[in-house]
Amino acid sequence: MLLAIGNLDLDPSDLPTSWLIGKPLAIVVLVLVGVVARWLMHRMVDRVVAGATSGALSARIGKGRNSGDVTASSRHGQRVRTMGSLIKSIVTGVVFTVVVVMVVSELGYDVAPILAGAGILGVAIGFGSQTLVKDFLSGIFMIFEDQYGVGDVVDLGDATGTVEAVSLRVTRIRAIDGTVWYVRNGEIARVGNMSQNWARTVLDIPVGYNEDLARVRAVLAEVGHELWDDHDYRGDILEQPEVWGVQSLDADSVLVRVVLKTVPGQQWLIARAMRERVKDRFDAEGIEIPLPQRVVWQRSEESVAV
Repeated sequence: MLLAIGNLDLDPSDLPTSWLIGKPLAIVVLVLVGVVARWLMHRMVDRVVAGATSGALSARIGKGRNSGDVTASSRHGQRVRTMGSLIKSIVTGVVFTVVVVMVVSELGYDVAPILAGAGILGVAIGFGSQTLVKDFLSGIFMIFEDQYGVGDVVDLGDATGTVEAVSLRVTRIRAIDGTVWYVRNGEIARVGNMSQNWARTVLDIPVGYNEDLARVRAVLAEVGHELWDDHDYRGDILEQPEVWGVQSLDADSVLVRVVLKTVPGQQWLIARAMRERVKDRFDAEGIEIPLPQRVVWQRSEESVAV
């Protein structure tokens, strides 16, 4: 005797085996296939990204500090890693959706009405979850406009640090103290990228009012040139350091500005090295780095009585 269920003619004696063993086993197989497919596609994306970044790195080696391709190659590698992160996020979503549809089909349901209903539900959810849609659209535009990428040091307003991952919905940032920040793409109103193309070290060196400013500028220029010629920093400084001159006249000191154009992300290293050398050279030359001074007026009891 056959039992008609939907469009299927089944023998009742086969139902326990079909539903208790066959269906769960098929579902488990589908899930495992989805997991394996996701892993294989992620591995493929990682290999493509590794090949592209290593190609950019190999193109960078040996070209010297004056080549315009140095920052372009570094930027290319960052953008490739960012696109790889985005592609892996999309792959995960697609594989998950396909596996869910196949599992529903395996359970014996007609998939066509479910897909049609999912489309209508998707439109309704789109109107109801405008924030999520905003996050997705903002993430897509930020990635394709190359506003920032993995490895960039950025200031997003509420969070500042190194970009570790970029997805369609959120950006993960590692702050200098190790804190991990998750920022929704739709909430990013502005992006300050400190690692794009090139950077600049800007130092305002304080000196005393009694110092000869021409001599100070000459000493700073020599210190900058020594750092420029240092083999340890040869690939980090892109142009000859410049002494721009007096930046401001403060209450205790005169600020003389020195600037150095660097590769992205190395401006802080160069700033520390420059400050250390300036301090040593000023000590040797006898140039005063002034300390804050205050004038204290003391009134005697006689003056108060008068």
